[in-house]
Amino acid sequence: MSTSPAGPPPPADGLLSAARRNLRELAHGLSHASHPSTPLLAGAPKRWQRLLPYVVVLALTATFIPVTITVLTSQYGVPGALAGALGVAQAAPLLMLAHRPLQTWWIIFPADVMGALVLLAHPDGRHDVWPWTAPGLVAYLFLLLALGLRETRRTLVAVWAATALAGAVLHLVAPAERNTGSALLLPILGAVVLVIGGAVRERSEATRRLAEQETISEAERAQRTLLEERTRIARELHDVVAHHMSVITVQADSAPYRISGLPDPAREEFASIAAAARESLGEMRRLLSVLRSDGTEGDRAPQPGLDRLQQLVEATVRAGLPVELSLATELAAGPGEVPPAVDLSAYRIVQEALANVVRHAPGARTQVSVRVADGHLNVLVVNGPAPKPASPLETAGTGHGLVGMRERVRLTGGTLDTGPLPDGGFRVAARMPLPPSASPSAPPPSEDL
Repeated sequence: MSTSPAGPPPPADGLLSAARRNLRELAHGLSHASHPSTPLLAGAPKRWQRLLPYVVVLALTATFIPVTITVLTSQYGVPGALAGALGVAQAAPLLMLAHRPLQTWWIIFPADVMGALVLLAHPDGRHDVWPWTAPGLVAYLFLLLALGLRETRRTLVAVWAATALAGAVLHLVAPAERNTGSALLLPILGAVVLVIGGAVRERSEATRRLAEQETISEAERAQRTLLEERTRIARELHDVVAHHMSVITVQADSAPYRISGLPDPAREEFASIAAAARESLGEMRRLLSVLRSDGTEGDRAPQPGLDRLQQLVEATVRAGLPVELSLATELAAGPGEVPPAVDLSAYRIVQEALANVVRHAPGARTQVSVRVADGHLNVLVVNGPAPKPASPLETAGTGHGLVGMRERVRLTGGTLDTGPLPDGGFRVAARMPLPPSASPSAPPPSEDL
């Protein structure tokens, strides 16, 4: 009876490879700081917050240097010169905590181990703590807290493991009568401090990333709003341009029948113009199909203009908004020779401005003025404050209103001025240029005698 062949055995060095890889990562974490040498709280908005880490490290250094020297000389019997050297080596590097905590650890940790070995040569007192003295232990906890606030989790694990390993080795080499309580106390307290510091750091990092993401989302939202508004304006202007292209096509096709005696080259030129116009219309229709959203159809009604401002104002008044319209006499019967793009833009600007008043200041008295002056069409919409301190119908708009106004005015080569008024109202002023021949108020050109 044959047995099925067993699968390939796992590699014998799998665990060893993983262990070596983890040790390399821990060593890399200990030897490479995870952040540039910028001070803690360097990005704080207030100056006293940026100076606070320096004040703290100065206070720690000024406290622990004399305390460590005093404890070593009075409690452990270390000579003054040696105690001074150990005290400076164990506490003076705290000055670097604000910007280089990992480099500080590389100085203080060996100094603490060296201090423990020095204390072995001195008689042990009944209440002496070894291998870490009381001031050295507290200073080391401050060092671990600074590491937790700046370094990655991998580095913190490596620091804690090195501290625990050093304490265990010192405990094994110490005589039996030595009180080695701090060898166990430091890893326990150090783990708590590292966890607290790491949690604070990760929370701060998450908050910072969330703020960055919100900023990016806001910028993307503004860009999307701008693109949507440009697309909507392009769809509306399609009808205006298509009308002129259709007129060109009809004129080019009918020219050979309306004008007698045309030579053959002229007929061919008119045919070429008509073909180019038809091709342009086809390209525009294909472009419009791309600009339209899925499932939407084009508007079948003609695009509105200045001749429909009176209807717009009357509809707004019926909605409960007191509006007064002041329309220039030359524009009251129709836009005349006002370019279609300017005509459409003027209507849409008034429409958007009135919609914003209804949404954000319901019931506010509003004045709409449309005038022609100095070869420009001036559109002004001014509203006062809301009569009642009632909450607006919308507290956060879609962002399309002012964006659409700016894009329409920019399309015509004009300017737009919007902003709040001192009395609590709002002002929208658009100024769009008119061709000299299209300005209703332009005087006829003078003839040279």
